Parts: sequence; C-alpha cells; structure tokens
Amino acid sequence: MEEVLTEAGLLASWHVRDVDAEAELGRGADAPVATASVHKLFLVTALFREAAAGRIDPTAPVELPVPGRSPGRTGLSVMRDAARLSLRDLASLAVAVSDNAAADVLWDHVGMDTVNRTVAELGLRRTVSAQRYGELAASVAEDAGEGGAAALLDPASPVRVRALDPASGNRSTARDTTALLAKVWRGEACAGPWGEELLRVLGLQTWQHRLASGFPFDDVRVSGKTGSLLSLRHEAGVVEYPDGRRYAVAFYTRALSPALAQPRADSAIGTAARLAVDALRG
Repeated sequence: MEEVLTEAGLLASWHVRDVDAEAELGRGADAPVATASVHKLFLVTALFREAAAGRIDPTAPVELPVPGRSPGRTGLSVMRDAARLSLRDLASLAVAVSDNAAADVLWDHVGMDTVNRTVAELGLRRTVSAQRYGELAASVAEDAGEGGAAALLDPASPVRVRALDPASGNRSTARDTTALLAKVWRGEACAGPWGEELLRVLGLQTWQHRLASGFPFDDVRVSGKTGSLLSLRHEAGVVEYPDGRRYAVAFYTRALSPALAQPRADSAIGTAARLAVDALRG
C-alpha cells in the first residue's frame, strides 16, 4: 500500500476498518488533516441526525437566489438562475457533485455548533468544523494574491496556505472519519427513516476516479465522498461486498507534484484501498 502511494507521488494518512468487526489497518490514522470537501460527510450526518431527533425538517424548501452563493465548479455554484430546493436535496447535491453552494446553505440551516455537537456525541474527538466553503475559498484567494491559485501550487512558493493547514479550518483524522462511516452504516449515527435517507444520499457520489476505481465489480457497492483542494486529494467511503461484509475507508493525501491533473495519483488511492480491504478480508 505504501509503495503504491509513494510511487504515485502521494503523502498519505489512511485508515480502513471492518464496519462490523474489530479488524483495522492504517498509517498516520490519528494525524490531523485539512478535510476539504470530505468534511461534507460530517455536515450531512448532522442534518439527518437532527431530523431524526425532530429538530429540523429536511423536506423544508429553501429559496436560493444567485447573489451570495459560494464559489465552486459544480451544482448551484455554477447555476445562473434562482432556485428552490429542500434541505435534503441540497444534501444530495453536496455529496453527489460536491456542491459548495449547497453545502453552505446547509451550514446556515444546521449550524456550525450543531455539527460540532454531533461529532462530539459520536465520540469523534479530533474532528472540528470551523468554516463554510465560501470562507475556505476566500482564504485561498487571499493567500494567492495577484498570482492566483496556481501560484500556490509552486513548490518554491514561500506563501503559507491556510487551506492546507489543519489548524486553520475544518479538520479530522482518518480514524475519526472511518469511525463516523461505521456508525452511519450500523445505524448508530442516525436511526430510522432518516438514517436510511442518509445512506441513500451518501451513495450518490458521481466521481469514480479514486476509491471506486479500485473496486470495478458490478456486485460491489462503493459509497464515498471526495475532497480536492490544490495539492490535496482525499476520499472516504464504504465498500460493501455481496457476502454482507463492509469496510469503511479514509485516505487523506497530499501530492508532491504541483500538477492539477494527476490521474495516476487518483487511481493509486483506489488501488491502495483495495489492497487494504483485501488484507482485512484475509
């Protein structure tokens, strides 16, 4: 696993666990990491956990004017007209296409304090929510200055990039992330119909180039969430086999190359995850 990641030019902290047993593998699993868009897992879990407790209605419609939307390359972030969507449909966009604008509407309705309370209740002591995605984008733009975001990828750049520093924003660990996923899949994070809805939403991600690339089988289901920001390439999710066994996976990586397009690095995450799951399956 380490050889695969190293040859692809990735530094990684990762953790893989059997959802229903004690078997686990990892390296640097307790190191704090800047989670980028993987943090949307914690956000949508808090939404549906609040729904299960009767404190929020995910079917409630929200008016979404164009002004004030957070920047991004997908979903509402690139739409040019006003819209009206429910909170659960916004959650679907936040997971399926990593829509930053949709996620920030959820932050506004669920609340940063509520997400932090949720992860504390679930025992995730090293996970902290500290900023909306619009604030994250603004910090990148401020750090880049006139050179633009591309300047931040230059290995020789002396600029401190706050978005890459776990202490500056949303953060977690690989072990906390797999713990969250295991609790979600066991129905411990959110029970009942809203727990089923949470599982449905987390199975909607469209990207297949990282975690899912390591499991190209029609009878193996992969649910996940990517995170991409400058040199960061993350993915976390659950791999479910037809024999009923299931595995929570979290890979937080940083590329050594400044290139934005690195398909070999992306696929290495899937390959390493497959090797880890195969080892747990014996």
